Amino acid sequence: MPEAPPVQSFSARTAELVRRLGMPVVVLLAALLFDLVFVTDAALDNFGPRFVDFELLPGILAMVGCAIWARRRAVVAAMVAAFALVLFTIFQRYLHTPAYSSVLANLAITDVVAGVEMVYYVARRARPGVAFAAISSLVVGALIAVFGRYTYYGDISDSTILSVLLFGSFLLVAAVVIGVSGRTRTGPREKRMRRLRRVNALAMGQWPLIGALAIALLFEFGYSYDSGTRGFPVLFCSIGAAVIAVLSPRRPGDAILGVAGLLLLSSLVTPFLHLGYDYPLVAGTSPTQIVAGIGVVVNLVRAVPLAKAWPRIAVLAIPVAIGAFLNTHPGPYRLMTDPQELGSLVVAAGLVLGISVAVGLFLRSRDSERTQVMKAAVTDAQTTERMALARELHDVVAHHVTGIVVQAQAARMMGEKNPQLALEAMGRIEDAGTEALAAMRRLVRSMRGDAPAGASELSEQATTDLDADLRKLVEGANHNIETTLVLNLPPNLPHEVGRSALRLVQESLTNVGKHAADATEALVHAEVIRNELHLEVRDNGQERAHRPAGGSGGYGLVGMRERVALLHGRLKAGRGPDGGWRVEAWLPLEANGDDE
Repeated sequence: MPEAPPVQSFSARTAELVRRLGMPVVVLLAALLFDLVFVTDAALDNFGPRFVDFELLPGILAMVGCAIWARRRAVVAAMVAAFALVLFTIFQRYLHTPAYSSVLANLAITDVVAGVEMVYYVARRARPGVAFAAISSLVVGALIAVFGRYTYYGDISDSTILSVLLFGSFLLVAAVVIGVSGRTRTGPREKRMRRLRRVNALAMGQWPLIGALAIALLFEFGYSYDSGTRGFPVLFCSIGAAVIAVLSPRRPGDAILGVAGLLLLSSLVTPFLHLGYDYPLVAGTSPTQIVAGIGVVVNLVRAVPLAKAWPRIAVLAIPVAIGAFLNTHPGPYRLMTDPQELGSLVVAAGLVLGISVAVGLFLRSRDSERTQVMKAAVTDAQTTERMALARELHDVVAHHVTGIVVQAQAARMMGEKNPQLALEAMGRIEDAGTEALAAMRRLVRSMRGDAPAGASELSEQATTDLDADLRKLVEGANHNIETTLVLNLPPNLPHEVGRSALRLVQESLTNVGKHAADATEALVHAEVIRNELHLEVRDNGQERAHRPAGGSGGYGLVGMRERVALLHGRLKAGRGPDGGWRVEAWLPLEANGDDE
């Protein structure tokens, strides 16, 4: 029975799904999922008319479609998206459908994500003039949506306008810069592909952290509208900490110090911002900064031994403690002095730190195990390659060299009695030497990777016609032993079986010349019996009383057994009843024996 395929872990399946869809599509779908949940909850609550919030969904879905379309037709999709923003703004305004705000006022998170992705695609692929027109249309459509959509609260405030302009400009510039930097330029293509692979690997390895940071930032953006411009310093520190956390796998030691610096800055300025309870602070620290701190601790413990990680983790703990001490109670100089409350925060912080360290140690152990598996796989592949090369050297080159040695011995023994026979033997020695050099060149070319795709020394010597290959092998043998061929072979044997059969017969005949003393004849018999190729090579010689010329490496039978084992066949070698040596092999013809 064939082995069942290995069961992939949930993380491996998720990573494969993300790789197939692409990170932009995954982020877009995550934003859509969030909006669906949010809109459904708003439509079913008791605030305002029921089900009216579902009228936001057509505009959201239209932006999703345009963002996916932009992967192929960026400019057209951007222009259609700008038209959709204006159209659904009129639609929502006429029906009095209340908009909700995310990163930008009156725009759903899916609208923002889709718009940023379309700006990126346009900046990357379109010509500068066309890109400027398409991006300008998107910006105008977004501004119409921001200032034109219906809300329960009337016109938006000055602080909200400032937030929209600030955050919108930041997102626009970031998307354009990243898109322009990804444009095709003249230069080494391999360098660009290497950079792209690094970015892709970084994003794929950090997708859980990226998702958690995105959710935390989304809530901070929402609360920033309630706090006005007073929340900007903390929000900027949160954005910086999130960026550093995502990039932390490259330099985790420096990343944790950068996050610690931003946490310290945020903790020191928060008391003077008068944020009150309307800004989301968890134990005096924003949720995004907490998630970023957890991420850099995990990546640091994953990258370096725990003994070296503790000092930097302690540095990160200092601004967290300062933030808890200063900002647990809103307002300037309202310090936390309750011992019970302080103890609860210490326990909670220790629990979060312990979980972060445990996750880092788990990932470090998994990375180590994966590295060991990869090393073992590389070692096995190298061993298999060495064994294959050893078999080729033994079966091909040794075959020709053995013929040279045998012919040289015959020439030496008969040279004084019959010089003509010696000259003929020298010609055969020259031919065998030429064949040996050609075989060596083919093998070296295959080892250096210069042979055509799918070609090797083996494939150059073996064709799809085993009958013709065996006849050519016997005709070119230089062992001075008459060899009889009895062949009953179909025309289309599996190529792998035919090549292995040719090598088995070649090695057997080589052994006849080296080891069979006084042998006068040999037999090669090959036929197909019940889905198996049956090979038999035997001689009528006697075992030599002394070692053959050049010695015996003892690897001939080993290589033959390896070849047969690779095809799940059977091999038998030994003395026959008449005293000669016999080699028999049975090679399956179907699926190399995998169905057994």
